[in-house]
Parts: sequence; structure tokens; C-alpha cells
Amino acid sequence: MGTLLAAIGLYGVIAFSVARRTREIGVRMALGARPAGVMAMVMRQGFTIVAIGLGLGALLAAAAAFGLRQLLYGVQPLDPIAWATALGAMLLAAALANFVPARRAMRIDPMAALRTD
Repeated sequence: MGTLLAAIGLYGVIAFSVARRTREIGVRMALGARPAGVMAMVMRQGFTIVAIGLGLGALLAAAAAFGLRQLLYGVQPLDPIAWATALGAMLLAAALANFVPARRAMRIDPMAALRTD
């Protein structure tokens, strides 16, 4: 449930950012930026947010796991399978949350973007 909420929040932030930057993206495309480059730019922006969040979250989760070591039954605080599964789920959710706004940015018509206020 937490992963779903994080993905929805990330989608909202990236979609809002793309909507605010429609004019900038239109200018970039009018000056010759390729749609794949625009998509990569938006994906890079989203994954920067994800990388910071995963780094800070992993540190806090490791501290909490060591603090709650006595309550963990049959699982080590730094169990590689559990950590890899959580990391993989978050990266998959982030990729899906970034893809839709990036695809929308890639399809912006430069002339229509320049005409908007």
C-alpha cells in the first residue's frame, strides 16, 4: 500500500512539473530536441527524486530494523532478499509513475506549446 501511495505521489509531482514546463519543452522541441531526449530528461528528473528518496528511506529503514531487532522473528535486519524485493518494487513503481508524464512530454506539439499562456 505504501508503494502504491508513493507511486501516486511521484506521478502527481512529475505530471505537475511537466504541465508547468510545457512551454519550455515546446521551445526545446522547436529548437531541435528529439522526443526521446525530452522523455529521457523527464525520466531523469523523476529518478533523481526517487534516488534521493530511496537513499534516505534505506538509511532510516536500516536504523529502524536494527532498533526493532528483537521483534523480527526469523528475519535479519539487513535481509538481502527483503531489501532487494522492496527496492525492486519501488523502482518498478517509480518507472511506471515516470513513464506516463514523460510520454506526454514527448508528444508536446511545439507550436501549440508556444501559443499557450
